[in-house]
Amino acid sequence: MTDTKTPEQLVSGLVRLLTVSRDSDDAFTAPQQPGGVGRVFGGQVIAQALQAAQATAPDGLEAHSLHAYFLRGGREGVDISYTTARDFDGRSFANRRVVAMQAGDDGELAPILNLTASFQRPEEGLVHDDAAMPDVAPPEELKSDMEMRHKMVERAGDRMTEAQRALVLRPRPIDMRTVDRLHWMNSEPREPRAHSWFRTVAPLPDDAALHRAVIAYASDYTLLGTSALPHGLSWMRGELVGASLDHAIWFHRPARADEWLLYATDAPWSGSGRGFNRGRIFNRAGELVASVAQEGMMRKRVKRER
Repeated sequence: MTDTKTPEQLVSGLVRLLTVSRDSDDAFTAPQQPGGVGRVFGGQVIAQALQAAQATAPDGLEAHSLHAYFLRGGREGVDISYTTARDFDGRSFANRRVVAMQAGDDGELAPILNLTASFQRPEEGLVHDDAAMPDVAPPEELKSDMEMRHKMVERAGDRMTEAQRALVLRPRPIDMRTVDRLHWMNSEPREPRAHSWFRTVAPLPDDAALHRAVIAYASDYTLLGTSALPHGLSWMRGELVGASLDHAIWFHRPARADEWLLYATDAPWSGSGRGFNRGRIFNRAGELVASVAQEGMMRKRVKRER
């Protein structure tokens, strides 16, 4: 069955997904991804945890960084609860700690993510910006990743199951347009660098906290795959086993997630079953709006002999 949601409906669904419900002063529950299957997208858990932290932050203070550790893979179809701790409230800075919990097969709640977010009252300060925006093709000249996904599915033919096709082709609220070839587009080893533009497929409300959450959500796309590029391997082709281990974001200046942002990623190291990745997010004016870092488990899949 073809999904006929409009761009506005897709973005409305993303806003609902990233809107946490308050159960008590410091406890929240987040909605599930409609029709989600398998493991919960890590960017979703990060964004929902950030929203829980932002909901308890002192008035006038804005999130400027977060650091998160993935402890267990979350499962679709099971509610996730977020408990916050108000570790510090100062005049200029504040700190919130969030634990995401989900019930396992035995029904017992277990932590799946720890996140700490730092908040600051906006102020003027010394300014320098030494990050040069890469000179790449603009998004208007690029094909959407969804178009590339359709071509990949056509080439795969019977090698993909119906469930795999549905997952790969599921309409997304984020429009990604890649300058280079990502790991699933390429089987030849290449340098560990990638550049992708992204924005929501329809406008978002004028809510700065929501825009930060959407940027956090999108920052988990393409990042871990950068460390796979030198090896010519891909999770989508079943050649790798992997999972995010941690994720950090620094928000440098306000940005809208419904306007084109360039995500430039690189992976300076992989080894010991892990890959380390960095990301820089620029606006169309060439200003650095956020920095990202992530390490993930990355192992070559071993084929079992029958």
